Amino acid sequence: MAFSVSSFTLLVLFSCFATFLVCHGFPVHHNNPFHHRHHPRFASHNYRDALTKSILFFEGQRSGKLPSSQRITWRRDSGLRDGSAMHVDLVGGYYDAGDNVKFGFPMAFTTTMLSWSVLEFGGLMKGELQNAREAIRWATDYLLKATSHPDTIYVQVGDANKDHACWERPEDMDTPRSVYKVDKNSPGSEVAAETAAALAAASLVFRRCDPTYAKLLVRRAIRVFQFADKYRGAYSNGLKKYVCPFYCSYSGYEDELLWGAAWLHKATKNPTYLNYIQVNGQTLGAAQFDNTFGWDNKHVGARILLSKVPILASSSLFVKYCIYDHQSIKMIDIVLESQAFLVQKVQSLHDYKDHADNFICSLIQGAPFSSAQYTPGGLLFKMNDSNMQYVTSTSFLLLSYAKYLTIARKIVNCGVTAVTPKRLRNIAKKQVDYLLGDNPLKMSYMVGYGPRYPQRIHHRGSSLPSMAAHPAKIQCSSGFSVMKSQSPNPNILVGAIVGGPDEHDRFPDERSDYEQSEPATYMNAPLVGALAYLAHSFGQL
Repeated sequence: MAFSVSSFTLLVLFSCFATFLVCHGFPVHHNNPFHHRHHPRFASHNYRDALTKSILFFEGQRSGKLPSSQRITWRRDSGLRDGSAMHVDLVGGYYDAGDNVKFGFPMAFTTTMLSWSVLEFGGLMKGELQNAREAIRWATDYLLKATSHPDTIYVQVGDANKDHACWERPEDMDTPRSVYKVDKNSPGSEVAAETAAALAAASLVFRRCDPTYAKLLVRRAIRVFQFADKYRGAYSNGLKKYVCPFYCSYSGYEDELLWGAAWLHKATKNPTYLNYIQVNGQTLGAAQFDNTFGWDNKHVGARILLSKVPILASSSLFVKYCIYDHQSIKMIDIVLESQAFLVQKVQSLHDYKDHADNFICSLIQGAPFSSAQYTPGGLLFKMNDSNMQYVTSTSFLLLSYAKYLTIARKIVNCGVTAVTPKRLRNIAKKQVDYLLGDNPLKMSYMVGYGPRYPQRIHHRGSSLPSMAAHPAKIQCSSGFSVMKSQSPNPNILVGAIVGGPDEHDRFPDERSDYEQSEPATYMNAPLVGALAYLAHSFGQL
């Protein structure tokens, strides 16, 4: 039958508009199909407290001039001349982990995942939503500075090798604040496309509460993505001695181009990006079978994100959903995102649903296609170095995909094993619970949460006395006596997620063990969304 997408869109927008709330994802409602109808009476963890702390952590990683609202008060201003070496303002942003370097690649991914956390579950965050937005804006303000010159991205501040030769507070930095960039002559498609993804995703976070800022973000995202695609090349090549082995892109830049295009499609609704995905999907590795999602490899995340378009392609479900739950403003996003599918009948995007299902099946123990490894205590284990980043990112993807499946009333078929959205949520919950203390050591791997947590994290600012306690400068090498000591860190970096236990659930809590004891922004970012969902599910929000 004849069908006008624009008419249908207007109909749905009209029926849903009365409940539109500015800058919130979707309000809580007991009939909302995104969530459980009834709150369980008991939860073994205070997910709301963990959510608060997971966001607070980002304030401890801030670089630049700190605001009066700064809550982690043992930190002070730092890096106030960043960028001056190249006559550009690069003050602000985040230190990625326990050192004092600003790496643009993981910072951009952190921003994308914080934004995705808010887009999927921000409506559940209540009072923490504003804190989450501020954490995103601290990053995007910096990324706008880093992309202020056309066809140029400033991707790093600080010489990592020289920085790592010191153990000093960010407030005391006296190592070179060298600036590194990618441009036409020395391209960096992976860091550029990830930066575009971050700006595009963040634009969706701000488009209702600060539309002017959102427009600036999305315009910049478009320009940065054009640069990433036009001048293809790996930043790990041109800047190898500066970015490797710290944040080498081992997966190549193809995954970031696909990921960036997916976010620009979501942010702009411009069919150009949908066409880009269709035309370039195979050559960009869309069909590759890998099960890793983190700061380097975005294939799985892109599949989950792109699967949302075909999975929501039932117009009758749109109408029913809007009529039965007038409070869900996410309806507007669903209609707009699916409009391209309804107009163009993009059958090829169904492949992303299949790829996403394959990822899910790889995680299911006992399923025919299972390939994931777990510790004896039940933790997803990918690698020794910062394994917890894969735990938090996978948990977020499971909860997001469970949400999409619930709306579309679908399940995942892993051979003879039928996997329901409820099972995906249970798997994610088990991973988060392990992180928070349900593990053989009864230790929380979030600093400041629970009765037992890591005391000697690999983090310069946390391990050295604060400026208030020790105003005098701590010289570069003198801090190593503290780093090598067994004394607990004097400054609690509340909310920090550390690398986590080894494959046998062991955790020595040694400051020198950066693989297990170092926190990082990209470990916290996806956990924010997962904790918001769990806190709401158990009636804590």
